[in-house]
Amino acid sequence: MQNTLKRWLDKGDGKKILLLRHGEVQIDGNTAKRFIGQVDLPLNDRGRRQARYWHEQLSDIPLAQIISSDLSRCMETAGIIAGHRSPGVLPQAGLREIQLGQWDGLTFRQVKERWPDAFRQRGMQIAGFRPPGGESFLDLQQRVVPVFEKAVDHAGMNILIVAHAGVNRMILCHLLDMPPGNLFRLAQDWGAMNLIERQAANGFRIQSINLLPG
Repeated sequence: MQNTLKRWLDKGDGKKILLLRHGEVQIDGNTAKRFIGQVDLPLNDRGRRQARYWHEQLSDIPLAQIISSDLSRCMETAGIIAGHRSPGVLPQAGLREIQLGQWDGLTFRQVKERWPDAFRQRGMQIAGFRPPGGESFLDLQQRVVPVFEKAVDHAGMNILIVAHAGVNRMILCHLLDMPPGNLFRLAQDWGAMNLIERQAANGFRIQSINLLPG
């Protein structure tokens, strides 16, 4: 992987963006599928191993800047990868995961039982649906894309951005001109890396999506 990254970074003269999802998180209690938005969860041991993998892969690669969502799971991931690099990690609240309001942290079963009509509505219009007190994925895209583009504009040639599954999917949908309603067609596993290049002549180009830590 390290050699692959180096070859890609050395190829062409475009600005390279490494867009990473944070490592796996610690969830207390049962393992039922749940809504995780801005509830602030730490990494678990596997998540820390995933971060250490990317620390090793990127150890000899110069990074002009490391930017991270300011939620703990991203900052911990970014901090492990950064190690003793200078400058360190720049926290960015604008890259937080989607705000899920009253649903945040609840299991799918709990939400379905408490808000059955809203749960069905979400399934029918995933991009525009807002849970009580929360954001839609369209809201999320409008929030994070300008933050992403500003970060790329102001950074040097190689930039690492550590964010969330929803955030990364909305950025990728935007870059691919993909309808936001298709966001779940894009895999974003724990600790997965996406490689993006911004070329002066042709704009953004996606090199790889959802590269998994070894």
